[in-house]
Amino acid sequence: MNDEKQPTGPLRGIKVLDASTILAGPLTAQILGDFGAEVIKIEHPQKPDGMRGHGLDKDGIPLWWKMVARNKQTITLNLGTPDGQQIFRDLAAEADVVIENFRPGTFERWGLSYAELSSRNPGLIMLRVTGFGQHGPYAKRPAFGTLVESMSGFAHLTGQPDGPPTLPAFGLADSIAGVAGSSAISMALFERERNGGTGQEVDLDLLTPIMTAVGPGVIYADQLGIDQERTGNRSQNNAPRNLYRTKDDHWVAISTSAQAIAERVMRLVGHPEVIDEEWFATGRTRAEHADLLDTYVGGWIAERTRDEVTSVFEEAGAAVAPVYRPSDLLTDPQVVATDMVTTVEDSELGPMRMQNVMWRMTRSPGAIRHTGRPAGADTDKVLTDLGRSPEDIDDLRARGVI
Repeated sequence: MNDEKQPTGPLRGIKVLDASTILAGPLTAQILGDFGAEVIKIEHPQKPDGMRGHGLDKDGIPLWWKMVARNKQTITLNLGTPDGQQIFRDLAAEADVVIENFRPGTFERWGLSYAELSSRNPGLIMLRVTGFGQHGPYAKRPAFGTLVESMSGFAHLTGQPDGPPTLPAFGLADSIAGVAGSSAISMALFERERNGGTGQEVDLDLLTPIMTAVGPGVIYADQLGIDQERTGNRSQNNAPRNLYRTKDDHWVAISTSAQAIAERVMRLVGHPEVIDEEWFATGRTRAEHADLLDTYVGGWIAERTRDEVTSVFEEAGAAVAPVYRPSDLLTDPQVVATDMVTTVEDSELGPMRMQNVMWRMTRSPGAIRHTGRPAGADTDKVLTDLGRSPEDIDDLRARGVI
């Protein structure tokens, strides 16, 4: 893969302006770029994107950026200046999608509202990513993934029953919203094609996607008047379901969402008698006997190594998986065989491995054409394509517009 590789995915020919930062908006744009869209990433000339300062670096070069900014051209543009705003309008006039995640009202204050941009480009789709949406009493609150992970019910349900609520160690809410954003834009593009070429605004808040992912808690609260409580690594929906320590001090995960799998597990660990119990017939009632089932399963696993457990479970057609560190993914046979982690050539650091595109399509696959670039690497090219002269570009740079 190299910088000259041309897009071949289903979104080739779609042009995206990514004026968003940390993390949902940029991930949305990354996914669109992975599947062929031409993405132009906009950063402030004096304040590079905050994602460049997130996570670890190598030789001063940010590593997370290499993934989330892949397949994007990077330009610098000060949207707080009249000249910067005019350049953005000119870029948006030729774009299919704009992604922004400023506080509601900011783009309007800059003269970059959807009404303004779509007056020149009626087919424009504008994804607006915020913590709580464009309207309502929380609309202008600053919000990050941590806050909506707390509000969504996720933190309340996560952790041990006798411990505190627990937050994820990574950008869960933003990541879920980023995937949701790519789906929303794809739907909007499809709707535009079917209905006369007119675009629309898409209002994406961070709270709704993770609240959906958390599950049926809202329905339970509404219909039954109850709130689910923390169950640690157990589930209220099935058992045995937990993490179990092996003889060689590794951990494995067991899930028995399907009744047939639950029966196979209990036969495997030497306790087929429980299968005939009335309470074993459903996942919910099995979960009421989790202590007993965990004793049987956990005791059997504790006498065997991780490799022994996974091998025997696989032979029996029962569901098991090891608890991996990220480094384990680099050598896992399934990950390697399907190229879930792929090698990309980076212009600054050489070959690097990173997560591949999220799904495999037989006729129009996505691809990583290049990794995230240095700040402003494509400014001159993009502005030249927009019709700006070298002298004009030099002047804009001297005045801090780019």
